[in-house]
Amino acid sequence: MKTLSHQSLGIVLMLAMTTSVLIAQVPKNYKGKPFKDADYTKGAQVIPGRVELAYYDLGGEGIAYHDTDPINKGSGELNRKPDHQRPGVSDYIVHFREHDGVDVSFTKDFVDFNHPNKVDPKVNQLYLGWQDDGEWTNYTVHVNVPGRYKIITVYGNQDNKSSLWLNNTKNVDLVLPENTGDFHHWTQATVGEITFPKAGPNLLTLYYNKGANLAYLDFVLIKELP
Repeated sequence: MKTLSHQSLGIVLMLAMTTSVLIAQVPKNYKGKPFKDADYTKGAQVIPGRVELAYYDLGGEGIAYHDTDPINKGSGELNRKPDHQRPGVSDYIVHFREHDGVDVSFTKDFVDFNHPNKVDPKVNQLYLGWQDDGEWTNYTVHVNVPGRYKIITVYGNQDNKSSLWLNNTKNVDLVLPENTGDFHHWTQATVGEITFPKAGPNLLTLYYNKGANLAYLDFVLIKELP
């Protein structure tokens, strides 16, 4: 039976310690898991990059999210109406996560693109809507580059006093600077900055209140940490 050399044993221990540190960044008692299904198979969203807000974690009410009622008012209610089932749009998008309480819908030709937007969202862009005070969603993300990032979003309507927490600690208030006048009149803005001290798995929590439709958060690296 072969035994490890002191050098090899040291490498194994170092890797084990590194893995332990990275995993420990996500609170130990957190039971949620990165979103994944038959269509979206990537798992944890990656930073730098875009965090799609509809891809909040799996785990259900009180773990992966909190919503004030159990009905998905977009995918599970509004989008059941015939005029909201748009030609060429898959059932996967129309009824995305319809059994969850988080209210999700998608951009539609006759609501979101029948007028000029300052910045257009993507066609069929999933977004969080029908927001209410004190609601939140969790995202297990994988940070590739520790550092300071600016946060950019596409949103409709007005500031909703949202904030972003990192591993259960409040990190930044997100400020939507312009009132667009309507939930379906969209614009884009830099809404804050955040620092990720360590690479690897991290837990982001988005707290939000009434006031806006939110599509995603883009994390753009400003300065890499040494």
